[in-house]
Amino acid sequence: MPLPRSSRAARTLGAVTPADFERLSELRRMQGIALALLLFMGAVFVVSFLLQDRYPLLGYVRAASEGGMVGALADWFAVTAIFRRPLGLPIPHTNLVSSKKDDIGEGLGSFIEQNFLADDVVHEKLSSISGARAAGEWLEQRPNAERLGGMVASAALGALTVLDDDDVRELIEVLVRRHVVDPEWGPLLGRAAESFIDGGHHEALIDIAADRFEDWLLAHPGAFDRVASSRLPSWVPGTVNRFVDDRLHAEAVRFARRVAEEPDHPFRLAVGRFLSDLARDLQQQERLQRQLESFKHDVFDSPRIRALAASTWATARAALVEMLEDPRGELRQRITGALQDFGRKLLEDPTLQFKIDVWVMEVAEHLVRSYRHDIASVVSETVQRWDAREAAEKIELQVGKDLQFIRINGTVVGSLAGLAIYTAATLLASALPAI
Repeated sequence: MPLPRSSRAARTLGAVTPADFERLSELRRMQGIALALLLFMGAVFVVSFLLQDRYPLLGYVRAASEGGMVGALADWFAVTAIFRRPLGLPIPHTNLVSSKKDDIGEGLGSFIEQNFLADDVVHEKLSSISGARAAGEWLEQRPNAERLGGMVASAALGALTVLDDDDVRELIEVLVRRHVVDPEWGPLLGRAAESFIDGGHHEALIDIAADRFEDWLLAHPGAFDRVASSRLPSWVPGTVNRFVDDRLHAEAVRFARRVAEEPDHPFRLAVGRFLSDLARDLQQQERLQRQLESFKHDVFDSPRIRALAASTWATARAALVEMLEDPRGELRQRITGALQDFGRKLLEDPTLQFKIDVWVMEVAEHLVRSYRHDIASVVSETVQRWDAREAAEKIELQVGKDLQFIRINGTVVGSLAGLAIYTAATLLASALPAI
């Protein structure tokens, strides 16, 4: 026949893990020792009580055993009253854990908040820990860096898997439109071009264009065939036609070379003036600005551009997933290498260690100050959610073994107290007739 729930609970005290059952075994062993000591005192009391008239010295033994029984029973009652009603009797101020469960939880939460999460305690503990150096030593080891890199890659893969492509495209489109398309380009491009020209950076572009143009002309000598000779009268000899075309080609090569070699060439100056005027007009001429805005919206509102953006995201996503899934891929290796480099940097740079430790300490202290009460309330709320019987069982399972020593000590102390009282009374009684 299966045992009722209350009986099963009394036997197991809610033990569910191997560690719980080990604690339960130790508790039962100590309870057995305390009970055996009580029974021993009871047996000694019975024998000494029956024989004390024949053997007067057994009176001392009877008193010691009697005091031991009283102490054992009193402490059994005290220990039992903490967790349940002794013998099931509704005695006041017993079953304390069950009846005071919410108060105990509130007291534990308040104790943790005031003693473990106090500002000075948290600050002192965090000040003694160099988390940055420990992190550097850990990250410097390649297996650790690979493990953390794998976690980063897994998180990124999870994000890429969960994200909906349509939502991402919509988000990208919103961000691009807000930060790229909606702002006016004219003044911005004008200021950028003005700064570019003032810095003389356009000269390098002219050098590159002149060199490339010259190279192209030399590689294609027939590029000017019939460009000019086709406009000459038909009666002009072919030799003259070829001379004109060759001359035009040579002049073009010479022009490109002079532009590349002469910093003050008129063409360079003309290009500089043209770009300066364009930069000024982009900032000041409303008509040019309107033309640029119209061109911008025509480009970004084109279905082809949107399709290109969608396909670009799909391609980039597929490439990222493939690289993140490959543990030996270049991306994963670069992540691991970057983490190792960061770990070595932490070890070699005390200033960086100090800055990170201070930052972590400030963040932790801010979190503790802001959520100290919420953290402590987890304890009280958890205890309040427990069933009253379950709470008593959990606590008894944790501390019940040590409480059995109270019963054992009570038996010993009671025996000594009984012996002392009986001895004192006997001495006093023997001294009274003399008085």
